[in-house]
Amino acid sequence: MTDRQPDDVETLSATARDHLWMHFTRLSAYRDAPVPVITRGDGCYVWDSTGRRYLDGLSALFVVQTGHGRQELAEAAAKQAGELAYFPIWSYAHPKAIELAARLAGLAPGDLNRIFFTTGGSEAVESAWKLARAYFKRTGKPLKTKVLSRAVAYHGSSMGALSITGIPPFKQDFEPLVPSTVRVPNTNYYRRPDESMTPERFGLWAADRIAEMIEFEGPDTVAAVYLEPVQNAGGCFPPPPGYFQRVREICDRYDVLLVSDEVICAFGRLGEYFGADRYDYQPDIITVAKGLTSGYVPLGAMIASERLAEPFLTGANWFAHGITYGGHPVGAAVALTNLDIMEREQLNRHVRENSPLFRSYLERLLDLPIVGDVRGDGYFFGIEMVKDKATKETFTAQESERLLRGYLSRALFEAGLYCRADDRGDPVIQLAPPLTATETQFAEIEQILRGVLTEAWARL
Repeated sequence: MTDRQPDDVETLSATARDHLWMHFTRLSAYRDAPVPVITRGDGCYVWDSTGRRYLDGLSALFVVQTGHGRQELAEAAAKQAGELAYFPIWSYAHPKAIELAARLAGLAPGDLNRIFFTTGGSEAVESAWKLARAYFKRTGKPLKTKVLSRAVAYHGSSMGALSITGIPPFKQDFEPLVPSTVRVPNTNYYRRPDESMTPERFGLWAADRIAEMIEFEGPDTVAAVYLEPVQNAGGCFPPPPGYFQRVREICDRYDVLLVSDEVICAFGRLGEYFGADRYDYQPDIITVAKGLTSGYVPLGAMIASERLAEPFLTGANWFAHGITYGGHPVGAAVALTNLDIMEREQLNRHVRENSPLFRSYLERLLDLPIVGDVRGDGYFFGIEMVKDKATKETFTAQESERLLRGYLSRALFEAGLYCRADDRGDPVIQLAPPLTATETQFAEIEQILRGVLTEAWARL
């Protein structure tokens, strides 16, 4: 509970409304309503300034893998800050960045041995595109600059990462963006183009569209394809069987780099340190952030293969790119401790063992007329809502606006569940609790969703 007085709570909310520019937020929504103020967390739960408790069903934006209130992580940050609070890794190094780079290289698949640190996911995505372009320039293929990504996929908010993002409404205010990005189909099996397709056939169909687009754009112009192991935007699209294996064959055939964007999927979200291990494919680059530190300190990374580093190891060649706070000593120290916790508590195994149980609780909701599909993997699931289950008819834009922003988002929070109600694709609810979650949390999530979704359908 909290000892804040009512006037303190009102002052906090009013000050937030007047001065805090909240991200991806309609500021008008709080013109006549209080801004929720989250003040503390413990395990799978957070509390607001009034003392009310909420189940964190999204790991605070897919970030807090090991749970809230980990004193061990706070102590690691304080200890490192007392020794060396900051020093750049521009032509110099410090022990924690070295140790973390070696540890990540040991965990990453194949020869992904080179770690370029950033402070977040957008920077990691952007770094990978810059590396792809620089690499091909140094290997005699300067026209290979274009990037392919999937429809409805989100890859970040900086100008380069936003250009790779496949969600048109997110981009309109900032156009023209960086040119040379092209979209291919995603792996939403629920919305497959032919109902007769098996998962295997659908996976090969979706992968072959990548080859088709490379041919259309010209193989000598395409540098990389960006794919998430489980696509986030649109509501958790896992890869069909054989999909990534075919994509790897296509990338090898055309000399295109496969970038596995694991800003969400890495560090236990799918029950492995990397989604590439979960689905048995070898990327050329992995981008990470979020769960690397469980969010206790900002930190991200681009993890690149030895092959991509080779042109920069001799002579006057250099990768002319850097970020002030990349590899921050405090962030690196927290990341190492976070990985220690994951290993000690066997959180990857915990997710693998409990994912089917989590899915089973969510699939109970399929008896509701508004629930069309439950999909995902690990501790990362989406529930797609429909107007007609038999035809899979979705909601109109106006209906979706009324459903999500007019009711669901606030109703779920008021019922004690923090999660995401999203319509970047078709309307979905996304769930990604901390990796420490157990059946107690699964049951609570299902109970809250059942009540709110039942009321949502009645309102429609």
